[in-house]
Amino acid sequence: MAPSTERATTRLVDELARHGERTAIVSGTDEVSYRRLAALVHDAAARFGTERRLVLIAGRNDVEAVVAYLGALAARQPVLLVPGDPQYDTTSLVDTYDPDIVIEQRSGSWHFDERRSVSRHTLHPDLALLLSTSGSTGSPKLVRLSRANLRSNAESIATYLDIRHTDRAMTSLPMNYCYGLSVLHSHLLRGAGIVLTDASVVDAEFWDLFGRHRATTFAGVPYTFDLLDKIGFEHMHLPHLRYLTQAGGRLAPDRVARYAALGERDGWDLFVMYGATEATARMAYLPPHLARSHPNAIGVAIPGGSFRIDRSGDEIDPDAGELVYSGPNVMMGYAESAADLAAGATVDELRTGDIAKRGADGLYEILGRSARFVKLFGLRIDLPRVEAALDTAGITASCIDGDDELVVAFEGALAPAKVRAIAAAASGLPAAAVRACRVAELPRLASGKPDYPEIRTLGRAEATSTARTGSELRELFAQVLRLDVADIGPQSTFVELGGDSLSYVAMSVRLERKLGHLPPDWHTTPIRDLRVRGPRRWIAGRSVETSVVLRAVAIVLVVGSHAGLYHLWGGAHILLGVAGYNFARFVLTDKPRTQRLRHLLTTVAGIAIPAVAWIALTLSFSDDYTVTNLFLLNKILGPDGPTQGHLWFIEVLVYFLLALAALLAIPVIDRLERRQPFVFALALLAVGLAIRYDAAGLETGSEGKYSWYAFWFFALGWAAAKARTRWHQLVVAVALVVSIHGYFDSLLREGLVVAGLLLLIWAPTVRIPSFATPVASVLASSSLYIYLTHWQIYPLFASQPVIAVVAALLFGIGFYLLADKAKSVAERYS
Repeated sequence: MAPSTERATTRLVDELARHGERTAIVSGTDEVSYRRLAALVHDAAARFGTERRLVLIAGRNDVEAVVAYLGALAARQPVLLVPGDPQYDTTSLVDTYDPDIVIEQRSGSWHFDERRSVSRHTLHPDLALLLSTSGSTGSPKLVRLSRANLRSNAESIATYLDIRHTDRAMTSLPMNYCYGLSVLHSHLLRGAGIVLTDASVVDAEFWDLFGRHRATTFAGVPYTFDLLDKIGFEHMHLPHLRYLTQAGGRLAPDRVARYAALGERDGWDLFVMYGATEATARMAYLPPHLARSHPNAIGVAIPGGSFRIDRSGDEIDPDAGELVYSGPNVMMGYAESAADLAAGATVDELRTGDIAKRGADGLYEILGRSARFVKLFGLRIDLPRVEAALDTAGITASCIDGDDELVVAFEGALAPAKVRAIAAAASGLPAAAVRACRVAELPRLASGKPDYPEIRTLGRAEATSTARTGSELRELFAQVLRLDVADIGPQSTFVELGGDSLSYVAMSVRLERKLGHLPPDWHTTPIRDLRVRGPRRWIAGRSVETSVVLRAVAIVLVVGSHAGLYHLWGGAHILLGVAGYNFARFVLTDKPRTQRLRHLLTTVAGIAIPAVAWIALTLSFSDDYTVTNLFLLNKILGPDGPTQGHLWFIEVLVYFLLALAALLAIPVIDRLERRQPFVFALALLAVGLAIRYDAAGLETGSEGKYSWYAFWFFALGWAAAKARTRWHQLVVAVALVVSIHGYFDSLLREGLVVAGLLLLIWAPTVRIPSFATPVASVLASSSLYIYLTHWQIYPLFASQPVIAVVAALLFGIGFYLLADKAKSVAERYS
């Protein structure tokens, strides 16, 4: 080695060796002392020889990668540190910087690829490390860091964190990410231990290592804290935990305060920090005792650093401006090609791009990011402000500008239309200028930060898919609803286009077949937000609306029980619950009151007209019914008889709907229902239960109990449709289970009704075999007509109940198809 190289090597090795037999690194079951680590680093440094060359290291959280990295630093070799993930593509970096040595793991073994003995690059003597500005994008733009940068930042971090030789830090972040690397630097500087692992905080292995090696700290980006919330971190017993650190993006203030309070309860500190790769790692920290009272702040500058506010005059807040940092940890500058590796320091302060202000208490607070302001439709939009509005609404999302639109990627089951509305309100953009893309998980870099270029790509891909799919879906909606395609726009919904409980069966089945899934609230979701997931295999079955399946099963139960094939009663009461469920979804929409009433009366006509038509026909060849049946007044005017009460279900359903039409025609009632839809439904359920328990003494006798008293089933289905949370659903489910007891004289009947309605409450869709889907669809669509006609059909085959049931079902289906054809002809004629 040359003398200068040997001195540098000796200096770093000696610094490691002076900590003696203290544990430096824990990897699996292997514990490496500082003395042993020093020897390994010395040998690694010797392997590089006397020439300075550019060394690319694929960093991993293991002993070999750490030793290779420290050995290169000890030998004064500039290191280009990249992710060790085998899926990471280094082609762009290798082509741009042409490293002289490549150290990476291939097929489970580490390889030292010495591409040349003398570098073809001119390397500045101060250059020590090259890191990606983002952590893992593969961009050829790198940050140039000096040995002085690394040393000063490690000293500052170790000082304000009060790192002790007794501390042990978990490697919860990648080594190639500046935040993860700073944990290694600062702890080795103080003779503390490092527990190496690639396990995530959601893995049991991580916490097993944490407890077994008595770890005292780990680092987290905001996404790490999302994961901690999911695994119930607040209930974990970690007696050796001394402090947590957080950086890599803004953690919501309420979560800062919550974790700070959790730390106070359990005896550990939360350090919220602020930094950038361009500042080696850290620029500011928030003292833990201020985290609860100042959760919005980034705190104060780290030891040795300082801030100033550069006011341009454009800021809304006169005390705000761009945050500018100065300190010995400010980078040498950027590199965009191999030629830049010869340059010395080109910057002496760091313009962060963040808009901030300094409070009277001396704490700095970030208000926004100048680099994350975009201009769309003439508006200057603060993307972090939009993200904050979504976060306040409980939506995990990231925003970026797309092609003349705002692209919002979000997690969760919320309808894209709702996400779009919130983002539009926060940005001032029209809703049509916002594209909301639902994702299973937000695209992230290895650092845990949002991958904004990937989100922009998602938006473009979805725009293309939407244009193609939207055209096909508009044609599908036009076919089912018998409309002109030209009258259907991308913002149209099934309900807005006049869809009702009679047409939604065909629509839901055909939509699931088209999309490969059945989205939640599809009937109120704009066509532009309905997405194709691709067809499903036959064996996997299809998702079908629970209400469709229940209608199909219930009508088969009704016919089979009446025909004597079996005795499974309760189907009619399940149908009442489904009727209330569909009433709430298809009638109680956001349309004006007059349109609601018109829709409601159309629904009544869709039930009454075929009923009256069939009864009139029956009167010509049978004495089953009387004139009161013809006018659907038998329950009111009588007479009572073995056959006259057959159609009680139809009659009371029409009565319920007409009574609700009269009620909702009152403006104040209509407003109450719109403001508190679930509470309103519960109030009607309470009225129904009062009638059910004969609180008003309205009626006695079993026949009455099964008709008038049955309103609570309708109201319960209504409440189920308006239940928007698990607590709402639980309330409805409890009301069902408690109230059903004693209603029927059969436990089997009660159990059957409870099972069907609980399914309606808790599961909006169910999966059934693909071959069963068209069967369920046609039975559900024809259920009204089957109910009407089965009374006259099954007695014709009284001695053969199987044939009787099949004949009744087929006749009812035929009647439905005939009526549907007649309706189609009438609409074309009109």
